[in-house]
Amino acid sequence: MSSYGQSTDLFRAEYITMPQGQSEVDIKRYRLLLNIPIQTAFDQYFVLGGEYNYIDFRSDTPFPFDNEEIENLHVIDLNLGYLFKWNENWRFVGIFSPRLASNFVGGLNTRDLKLNVTATFWKEESDVPKPFRIVLGLTYNSASGLPVPLPLISYFRRFHPKWSFAIGIPRSSLKYYPAEKHTIQTALFLDGYFVNSQNDLILSDGGIGDAISQRALVSAIGYQYNFNKNFSFYTIVGHTVFRTGSLRDRSKKEVFVTNSIGSLYIRGGFKFAIF
Repeated sequence: MSSYGQSTDLFRAEYITMPQGQSEVDIKRYRLLLNIPIQTAFDQYFVLGGEYNYIDFRSDTPFPFDNEEIENLHVIDLNLGYLFKWNENWRFVGIFSPRLASNFVGGLNTRDLKLNVTATFWKEESDVPKPFRIVLGLTYNSASGLPVPLPLISYFRRFHPKWSFAIGIPRSSLKYYPAEKHTIQTALFLDGYFVNSQNDLILSDGGIGDAISQRALVSAIGYQYNFNKNFSFYTIVGHTVFRTGSLRDRSKKEVFVTNSIGSLYIRGGFKFAIF
């Protein structure tokens, strides 16, 4: 999710599930994203878009607070971006994303609002024997609890007509292209969310939960069918290397763990991407 970095997709419709299994909770997430680039000058674009995530949180485990408060979670982003050619080799991409992340049980309040800012430099060579792409940047998420920007790094290279790799944060992958329209990949990536609870969640020990978060490192294998260069269908199946869900107080300190056991991870959908 965009909690860990900005997307280069222009359109994405996606479904993600982390079934309960041996874990304490069952999570389903529905995601819809649309970004529209508007050319303002030669090799300069303003990007206007948005993203909506609906998170269905269910558990058979009795928690020491009202589960119904966190069963329906919503994350709404407004994406405002600007892309231009910095010099002959590099392009600059800046994205400002105000976010509403809440269970919305009582309208809106100020704690629902989060701010995400991303600034990256992007270099790409596609008309060479071994195409490559470098993305170097910083991203700041006011919900992360860290007062400093975090690195956003990616190095992609097509080192063989049928093979490529990408190394970076928050995602690394190895891809195999058996035919023109087919891609098989292995991937390691971060996923998660941070959502405000409008009503304080009172714990039996006197603690107070103000937000719910989920963080996971996922190892997966996937298949992608490419209708053309930009539009594709994809599915990914894997397992969480680690997965932690928790309630956090207003200082973002963990006050209760809702789940800490790894689970199956399934993702699928359609996307229209720049690359």
